[in-house]
Amino acid sequence: MAAPPGSPNPTVVKLGGSVLTRKRERERLRPKVLRRLAEELATAPGPLVVLHGAGSFGHPGARQFGLARAPAPDVPAGRRARGASIVAAEVRRLHLAVLRELVAAGVSAASVPAASLAANRAGVLEAFDPAPFVAALEGGRTPVSFGDVVPDRAWGWSILSADTIAVRLAAALPAARAIFVSDVPGLLAPRTVGRSRIVPELDEAILPSLRPVAGAPDVTGGIRGKVAAMLAIAAGGVDAALISGLSDGAVSRAVRGETVYGSWAHARTGAPAGRGRDRPQPS
Repeated sequence: MAAPPGSPNPTVVKLGGSVLTRKRERERLRPKVLRRLAEELATAPGPLVVLHGAGSFGHPGARQFGLARAPAPDVPAGRRARGASIVAAEVRRLHLAVLRELVAAGVSAASVPAASLAANRAGVLEAFDPAPFVAALEGGRTPVSFGDVVPDRAWGWSILSADTIAVRLAAALPAARAIFVSDVPGLLAPRTVGRSRIVPELDEAILPSLRPVAGAPDVTGGIRGKVAAMLAIAAGGVDAALISGLSDGAVSRAVRGETVYGSWAHARTGAPAGRGRDRPQPS
């Protein structure tokens, strides 16, 4: 299902858990950053879809209960179901905070939980219904969703990341562009001497060099999963960027259509918008 004919294509903005929360401290929000980002999103001249990660509200519990991997044979099924309930409740506390700030900033936010419209199989997104997002946009509202615990047709329950939702929506709507907002200004290049720099242009050749950060609580693929998602979006004909949410004004410029400082995966020449690969998976 696509956006109605004649309407402007929405910008998909994914607010990373790393910028909304302090990921190494359980359920620790960055309220001032969230408030500023909501105010910047309110400046968008056209329609938006807002997604957000779970950060410290979801990742620790997901790791504790093993929701990002196959169930261990010696773990009762009830423990996984119990973990799914706990993590879902944690993530919704963050989601409510995001909704409140968006509404306070003037955004007509509409909550669209992924658990009611998506299903995985063995941790891979298998079914997804974009209709609630389209309906919210048609009604003049901004759909807001988040990385969530969703039904899994092989494992019972598993994690669906907001990055994967962004890939699916960029193709289905289709999106005008996709903006991934993080606590870093882009993909950091290997440091040699002097100041760290970013990789301004992303392509498939970068993926083999990316590895999860040791000791990090992320259960959705980390930077490698994010870059894979961006490349999948670009393969479908939509520009994707990774920018900093800690830099004042970067998000407001990005949603106005400017090319801001960050790492970009540009739409591939000849790729029809909305028809790229949509299932990059965590490594």
